[in-house]
Amino acid sequence: MNAEEYANLERVEADHWYYAGKREIARRWLERARPITPTDRLLDCGAGTGRFAQEMDGLCQVTVLDDHEEALRLLRAKFPAGRVISLAGDRVPLPDGSLDYVTALDVLEHTPDDAAVVRGFHRLLKPGGVALVTVPASMALWSDWDVVLHHYRRYSRAELERLFPAAEWELVHSNYTNVFAFPAVWLLRRWRRWFPAGQGARAEDKVPSSWLNCLLRASFVRPAFWRVRFPFGVSLLLVARRRAV
Repeated sequence: MNAEEYANLERVEADHWYYAGKREIARRWLERARPITPTDRLLDCGAGTGRFAQEMDGLCQVTVLDDHEEALRLLRAKFPAGRVISLAGDRVPLPDGSLDYVTALDVLEHTPDDAAVVRGFHRLLKPGGVALVTVPASMALWSDWDVVLHHYRRYSRAELERLFPAAEWELVHSNYTNVFAFPAVWLLRRWRRWFPAGQGARAEDKVPSSWLNCLLRASFVRPAFWRVRFPFGVSLLLVARRRAV
């Protein structure tokens, strides 16, 4: 992302229903997959502004990783130098089997070789360690904003699950999220495609009124824990546990 995108994100992410809801969903699913203890080690990949990592830092030992200088500047202002990793290649400079958790919130879509990234997660995690990823879903929602955000792809559930083969991973949870927003987002993306001259700011760049923000967050977070296998959604969440192989 460019500097303007990071500035937009840092300005709204504390309160915006989508960003705050995504962090809540991720934290609660991590806790469901494996009880978090203060000695556990978590690596947040593509940590961006560091907001999610800061929230997790009170629960376990967090290290942050990014390869964008603007993100690293923000992360270095919030974390000790020894807990900020600047990725300058394909291999994360941490020992094999040294982590209890790896998180990547909306990261895989930015990487040309997402399978290699997931193999890296497997190397870094201890047996029984947990990987949690979120990604944008459905190429039917592809738009100019995916281009602006330097996405390589949006995912189907099957495509995301293929990155975590059963021989190496126990699939804890995989489902679409932000389901009820899908029709409105689909229509908006079509409108932007048909009438590009009328494009305005994204909904993600402005916090809605208090009542609407609360309603949207509830409609995002609560279904993420329902025992329903949704057929579509704006995003996907996957939680997997590393097998002892």
